[in-house]
Amino acid sequence: MTIKTGDKIPACTMKTMGEKGPTDITTDEIFAGKKVLLFAVPGAFTPGCSITHLPGYVVNADKIKAKGVDTIVCMSVNDGFVMGAWGKAQNAEALLMLADGNGDFAAALGLELDGNGFGMGMRSQRFAMIVEDGAVSHLNVEEGAGVDVSSAETMMALL
Repeated sequence: MTIKTGDKIPACTMKTMGEKGPTDITTDEIFAGKKVLLFAVPGAFTPGCSITHLPGYVVNADKIKAKGVDTIVCMSVNDGFVMGAWGKAQNAEALLMLADGNGDFAAALGLELDGNGFGMGMRSQRFAMIVEDGAVSHLNVEEGAGVDVSSAETMMALL
């Protein structure tokens, strides 16, 4: 079942790159008592994600935070090393680069994507959500290829 507006974020532990390597981070640490804009991509370093999706959030990070967002999260079904390297390559210091290495969080949200036909295994669909104190207030899932309803500009209009 896919998560929907009003639902609480499921409990899950993922990874973020720390000073000594990948470090555990829980959904409670990310979402409890905060306003969070999370967007998810099918894969770090992939063309649409690197050319359009992530850069939109990097360029608009200050504007998004000025609208009351505590944390901007970029999530992908990749490992912590990959997400850390991608964040550095994209100058995404203002974002939390979140590694859902096994796809557990994507699956718990009901937003997994079967990329086996492309040699990518199970991934996350491309989506964006606004979460307020652990509850989803907006959820936009891309219906096909491209970045439209989950873009930084679209999500900023919802804040």
